[in-house]
Amino acid sequence: MSTVTIVSIALMGILLFLLGANVTRHRAIAGSKGGNQQPTDPTDRLLIAIRAHGNAAEYIPTMIVLVLVCSALSDSWWVDALAVAALVVRTVHAAGMLTSKTLATHGPLRDVGAMGTYLVGITLGVTAIAVM
Repeated sequence: MSTVTIVSIALMGILLFLLGANVTRHRAIAGSKGGNQQPTDPTDRLLIAIRAHGNAAEYIPTMIVLVLVCSALSDSWWVDALAVAALVVRTVHAAGMLTSKTLATHGPLRDVGAMGTYLVGITLGVTAIAVM
């Protein structure tokens, strides 16, 4: 497994934990003000943080597993490229979520991150099958 792949996997893991820490930070802020710990308002910063973390938790682990499988089957530059692409699209998506004023609308970063996630994820799956 290449250094590029290992660093990409590590950074995706770090991103997931940072998003989780951000939820904890927002819960502490809301709790200190007597705020709702389970908000439903799409403009609530805690809800936005929760969804950014939840979405990352839905996709990052699967992407990491697929990168590991592809890396175990091939040492091609293609696996490195997909690992970097996975990191980029997940980071872009998280940034799009966290900078959004509301979850009720989509912005360009969020949309690019989501579409990139689907494309990279599918490509990882196809690559795993193709190099088998």
